[in-house]
Amino acid sequence: MVRAPSGTARRTLAKRLLTGLAAAVLVSAGTAPISTAAPAADSAAVPKHAVTGYWQNFNNGATVQKLKDVNDAYDIIAVSFADATGEPGAVTFHLDPAVGYGSVDDFKADIKAKQAAGKSVVVSVGGEKGSVSVNDDASAKNFADSVNKLMDEYGFNGVDIDLENGLNSTYMTQALKAVHAAHGNVVVTMAPQTIDMQSPANEYFKTALGIKDFLTVVNMQYYNSGSMNGCDGKVYAQGSVDFLTSLACIQLEGGLDPSQVGIGVPASSSAAGSGYVAPDVVNAALDCLTQGTGCGSFKPSKTYPGLRGAMTWSTNWDAANGNAFASQVGGHVHGLP
Repeated sequence: MVRAPSGTARRTLAKRLLTGLAAAVLVSAGTAPISTAAPAADSAAVPKHAVTGYWQNFNNGATVQKLKDVNDAYDIIAVSFADATGEPGAVTFHLDPAVGYGSVDDFKADIKAKQAAGKSVVVSVGGEKGSVSVNDDASAKNFADSVNKLMDEYGFNGVDIDLENGLNSTYMTQALKAVHAAHGNVVVTMAPQTIDMQSPANEYFKTALGIKDFLTVVNMQYYNSGSMNGCDGKVYAQGSVDFLTSLACIQLEGGLDPSQVGIGVPASSSAAGSGYVAPDVVNAALDCLTQGTGCGSFKPSKTYPGLRGAMTWSTNWDAANGNAFASQVGGHVHGLP
């Protein structure tokens, strides 16, 4: 995720590209460990096919919104972002005055109103500038305790993991299991970069598989990436139907349930440094994966009708773009059989 268009994520990806490309071979060779456990039902508020949007708790030039202004097409709203504290692993949340709330109670009331309308509101941890590190027992406990506290204090339905500077699967899995133990219906979403989901052996992917019994959805960021390997071992350029479908295939064949896979894209060309695609490209990718139609040169060997849906950064950039994502992609996702 990005707070403003930036090349930081792309530079990070470039440094790790060779590792990611090599790891992709594990998927096509079928040698990576795959979990076969079926996912448990997640929060009742999340529909079979869902649209996720990130709400900006800051002003970076996109349309400034309160939660109540977020388009009704969004089923999961990720409040961006939680803040790191001086305690390793712990997070907190502070409303930015720039978004216009008169009080924290008004914000909490908007959360409740969205939930009453059948939406889930989660707190997102990380982002391009996030610096939360969970890498031992103590920081895992601090993370879980602080997320549980935020859920209780604000009424959040769960947590979104958007850490873009590394992740330790052992301790993040441990932390998220502790959150789940305290909140049985927790909604857990993830937004890894493309490099992080090239193989089930990668730390982000291992975390997703480690919480598969309660994971809601992984909305990988198909942007700020550059070309990447698809599940057939071929390299695909971002910004195309093939990029979306062939990279989703890695997750779908690497152990995640189709209900746990979503396509994450920028809401406009202003929302990210690169990788924006028009809504009809996203819809074609959704059709390709769920029904086998609308594919480009890559066509998966089978269809995944239970695919969860799509995500965008952000609801604010979408509003600045006439809510094109909400109306076109949102309507398409909700129309999937």
